[in-house]
Amino acid sequence: MNFQQDHLHRQQSIPNLHKVLTSILQKCTRYFYPFCNIQLKLEQEKFNFKNKKKKMQSSFQEKDALVGIFDQVKDVDEQIYGVILEILSKEKIQDCIGFLTDIGNQRQSESQILKRVGNFTQADTEQKLSFIGNDMKQITDVLRKLQVHDFNYKDFTSEENEESTISVINSIKDNRRIIEFMEFLVQLTSINETLIQCGSNSLNLLIQMKVDIRNKNFENINIQNTFLVGANFVRCNFSGSIFNNVNISGINLNGALLFNCRWKELKIHELNKLVCHKFVNSSSSYDSSIRLWDVKTGQQKAKLDGHTSTVYSICFSSDRNTLASGSFDKSIRLWDIKTGQQIAKLDGHTQYVKSVCFSPDGNILASGSEDSSIRLWDVKTGQQKTKLDGHSGSVWSVCISLDGNTLGSGSDDKSIRLWDVKTGQQIDKLDGHTNGILSVCFSPDGNTLASGSNDKSIRLWDVKTLQQKTKLDGHTHNVRSVCFSPDGSTFASGSNENSIPLRDVKTGQEIKSSDINYKDIFAQFKIPLKQHSHISEDTSNYITTLLISQQAVFQAEGALILQGYFINQSGIDLKTLFKQKGSCLLENLQEFNNQ
Repeated sequence: MNFQQDHLHRQQSIPNLHKVLTSILQKCTRYFYPFCNIQLKLEQEKFNFKNKKKKMQSSFQEKDALVGIFDQVKDVDEQIYGVILEILSKEKIQDCIGFLTDIGNQRQSESQILKRVGNFTQADTEQKLSFIGNDMKQITDVLRKLQVHDFNYKDFTSEENEESTISVINSIKDNRRIIEFMEFLVQLTSINETLIQCGSNSLNLLIQMKVDIRNKNFENINIQNTFLVGANFVRCNFSGSIFNNVNISGINLNGALLFNCRWKELKIHELNKLVCHKFVNSSSSYDSSIRLWDVKTGQQKAKLDGHTSTVYSICFSSDRNTLASGSFDKSIRLWDIKTGQQIAKLDGHTQYVKSVCFSPDGNILASGSEDSSIRLWDVKTGQQKTKLDGHSGSVWSVCISLDGNTLGSGSDDKSIRLWDVKTGQQIDKLDGHTNGILSVCFSPDGNTLASGSNDKSIRLWDVKTLQQKTKLDGHTHNVRSVCFSPDGSTFASGSNENSIPLRDVKTGQEIKSSDINYKDIFAQFKIPLKQHSHISEDTSNYITTLLISQQAVFQAEGALILQGYFINQSGIDLKTLFKQKGSCLLENLQEFNNQ
């Protein structure tokens, strides 16, 4: 082959070579890209796992550090706190740490504290001064550490801090002196602006630990970015207090003093809708719908269609924006209350769904079914989180405690079971009923569980000791529903007898209609229907489920309000709501003195 022929052959081969190379590249791309994607996903998962592990380790280290800080005051004499607050307030000190660090101020404070605690001999005085001085140093050191800790910068009620918060509570809840110190931190927000979030988180922890904070003086406290849901502030003095971005849903302010309060960006979810299922007489079945009613007017607000069979159970989320429903069609559906539109359909149960219940934060939905299982759902994603197995019969009722930690379930297998919501593990099994359990309900403080059964009895259980406290007889038919009053002192039960007896939780005795307080107590349960309401009184014969909020209800009966403001996140002053709840809006101090 001469040079010309070779050159011509090479030119003719170039297109073929190009085609071969292109084909090879396409094949490489086809197989290499998926491989790269898989590798990238694996690396991303490794990174996410390491990051999550790092966050968990950081969270636990932070928890341990915080518990260690609080542990420093576990032996401090609680009488000291009141004297310190009095001195700081009298001297109008804003930098409490700087004041307490000064040697001269320390000596002055120690002397004043010594006068308060009693008279001593010279030898005892020197020893007592030494103890007081040591306590003062411990308090000052702890305040200094807390000032730069995340506890003073982060909202510890947020989801990312939830595990750490629960762990802290479990570590300190039985130490009375640490609890006294946390009350001191709340009071300190009225004086020191650098410890506001620290005091706010402390108040939240006190509420979660169910510390008795009734009849307390909270004058001028400054609380922000926290969650006070269900707190019992009966007869507390909040005059001059400042709240900013605080959730006050379900708090009890009965008899509270609220002079010159400056509360803004408040979150509060008051239930103003009635939900019911209507029975269709002609077919002896249900119309598969959910209807929303305005309780004040009795007018139907919306009709929610989507289920293809009987709707057995409904539950509002705590923010009242979402409704969950469980049906004979084996599905759970989530609805947007404002628009009436279906948000999601949750499938997983293999038999019909008998009960649904939101967690207090609205992030988890529990469901009980004829298939004997309980399932926990992530409300945001609509995905099943956990399946709880243990019951051997239909699960008629599920209820989550107000702190969100414990789930109670009642079943046809005659047992009640308690579950840890976080781990999905069974805590214990409560036996006693001789027939299936149709309803379970936690008291607002979470210490008592009530159950109603096909054996016609009601039983009250101590959640801490897991022992039966009381067995109550009186119903002549199956007990289909039990419910506590918002203050937890009374509970009601429903049966097929066309009556709703009210009972005192402590004594178990029925409260008769002739009792002097009967009307006031019953008003906590009753739905006010106007004279020309479109919801007929006869409708009670056709209602299978009636839910008027299982969460604590906002109360302000007898609270006294003078000036100030209570603004929610929509810019609305809530004084009208306070007035509707029985608060008294004063024009001036003279009016208060007259009362």
